[in-house]
Amino acid sequence: MARLCWHALVSGRVQGVAYRQHTDEQAQRLDLDGWVRNLDDGRVEVLFEGEAEAVQALATWLEQGPSAAEVADVTLSEMPLQGLAGFIVRR
Repeated sequence: MARLCWHALVSGRVQGVAYRQHTDEQAQRLDLDGWVRNLDDGRVEVLFEGEAEAVQALATWLEQGPSAAEVADVTLSEMPLQGLAGFIVRR
C-alpha cells in the first residue's frame, strides 16, 4: 500500500477545545505517525503520515474536529515521507 505524508494548518476556534488531544486519539486509532501542536497565531499544525486511506481519513476528520471546535479552514499540502514513528502532541 502507498504511504503518504501530509501537513495541515487548521484555523478557527481550534485552541482551548482539546483539538490536539482529539487529533492524537484519531491519529493513533488510524495507526498514523506524526505530531500535532498549537501555533502562536491560534492555528493548529499537524504533520501525519501512513497508509493513504488513513491519511485521508484524518484529513477529513480535521475539517470537523472535536465537537467544541469551530474549524474555519484546513490547508493541506503533501510532504515527502518523514520516517516518523508514533504520534505525539507537541507543546
